[in-house]
Amino acid sequence: MKTSVVVGGSNGLGRAIAEHFAAPGDAVVITSRDKARAEAVAAEIGGNTRGLAVDLAEPATIAAALGEITEVDHLVLTSTNQATNTLENFDLDAAVTSLTIKLVGYAETVRVLRDRFRPGASVVFFGGLAKERPYPGSTMVTTHNAGLTGLVKSLAVEIAPYRVNVVHPGIVGDSPKWRDLADHPHRARTPIGRLVTMAEVVDATDFLLRNTGVNAQELFIEGGVLTL
Repeated sequence: MKTSVVVGGSNGLGRAIAEHFAAPGDAVVITSRDKARAEAVAAEIGGNTRGLAVDLAEPATIAAALGEITEVDHLVLTSTNQATNTLENFDLDAAVTSLTIKLVGYAETVRVLRDRFRPGASVVFFGGLAKERPYPGSTMVTTHNAGLTGLVKSLAVEIAPYRVNVVHPGIVGDSPKWRDLADHPHRARTPIGRLVTMAEVVDATDFLLRNTGVNAQELFIEGGVLTL
């Protein structure tokens, strides 16, 4: 039985990934900043799933928060702060939180769990299309997603022989964030004629975790938007 840790696994794509690994009976650990929420979602997912409280915005607390995890086969980090932040109305606290979660928090989580990786263990970080396609207010989102490029390359060397990659989803049409928007502007501009799905992002994540030849790479799941 494998153990999968999904940081940010209490909602959205993180939860879908946790459900994917729980379905065949693997041990799954999901995290949320709120312990009650993490435990409630873990109970809903069922099987051998448990919830922990972890706040990547407070990196000094990560080691203690993950203390009870003893082994890891898959580590997926989806946590983010996508709050709008423009230079005109720059929120310093929000900017620091955003970068801390995605860069310092991600790196510290890998550092803490590295000595518990089992042979063949691998890591997937979540970025996003804003890395290549900024939008008004995406100053920090674009920056921290771009920062993942350097982070995975560095960590691939530091944690070798374990692998680390990053997936950059586009607009996920059936995700909780977008499923109630009937006609997203990206739909008409996407070469495949639709928005990508949660199942496709989960499948891409699974591919990066299990394919032993893929390392220090970035995978865009966006239906071809970047070709336009």
